Amino acid sequence: MSRVLRFGDAACREVPEAGGKGASLARMTELGLPVPPGFVIPSHALADALEDGGARLRALARGQDWRAAQDLVRTVELDPALRADVLAAYAELGAGDVPVAVRSSACAEDSEEASFAGQQETYLHVRGGDGVRARIRDCWASFFSERALFYRGQKGSLEDLGMAVVVQRMVEAEIAGVLFTCDPIRKRHDRMVVEAVLGLGEAVVSGHVTPDHYVLKRDGAVRKAQVHTQPYAIVAVPEGGVAERELSPEEGGAQKVGDDVLVRLAGIGNDLEERLGGPQDIEWAIQDGEIFVLQARPVTA
Repeated sequence: MSRVLRFGDAACREVPEAGGKGASLARMTELGLPVPPGFVIPSHALADALEDGGARLRALARGQDWRAAQDLVRTVELDPALRADVLAAYAELGAGDVPVAVRSSACAEDSEEASFAGQQETYLHVRGGDGVRARIRDCWASFFSERALFYRGQKGSLEDLGMAVVVQRMVEAEIAGVLFTCDPIRKRHDRMVVEAVLGLGEAVVSGHVTPDHYVLKRDGAVRKAQVHTQPYAIVAVPEGGVAERELSPEEGGAQKVGDDVLVRLAGIGNDLEERLGGPQDIEWAIQDGEIFVLQARPVTA
């Protein structure tokens, strides 16, 4: 029995096992949505890898000693059986050193009471089994950053070691962005909001680039469009990782998505909101004309 959870596994749909991101991706996979394939290292794997079951790590977290906590996590090695299962699941995603995103997936993530999104790390275009294993450990360490411990102390529990890690095949995005199935600022449920950039969507999520901004009716018709000049795109580097590619004023200043794509995004948004039972914050990407859903979480204040 594998110690990792594929997106198609029933257990992967359980937040206590797969965390918020992992469970959401598994649910969308079950619904037949266009989700790139992947797997999850379950939330208990970190505590299982520690000789004392995590007792010392919990004590360091309670004391807000984030440096010592991260130093301890960085000494952790995957046990041989888990390592073998990670490498086998990674090999299923494609031939050779297929590029993947390695994402933290906290079990308390994105409840209605608190948004934990962005408190832990994501690593893009990771290549090779050794790279994937290293980034799993880095995701675990990010759960104990100064910022994450402070936030969890206010909104969650410092006893919590439940950090799953998602490994998902990368989309070589030509265009990417976010879709809100309601207007999160004006609280209008008769509108959707799309933000879009050239290249990987990290430029939107990080806030480093001002994206195109579109306000849509529920059928995808454009009510308002604001096109912004994008100075650079974040793109994948062949050997792994990402880099900034400078854009010409003509390329960066053009509208990033056409009306047909906005209608298709609105259709995906309506479908997801109905199936998941409420307004969604969706990360999407386009490769070779196909729209992929990378993440979805409830819209939080």
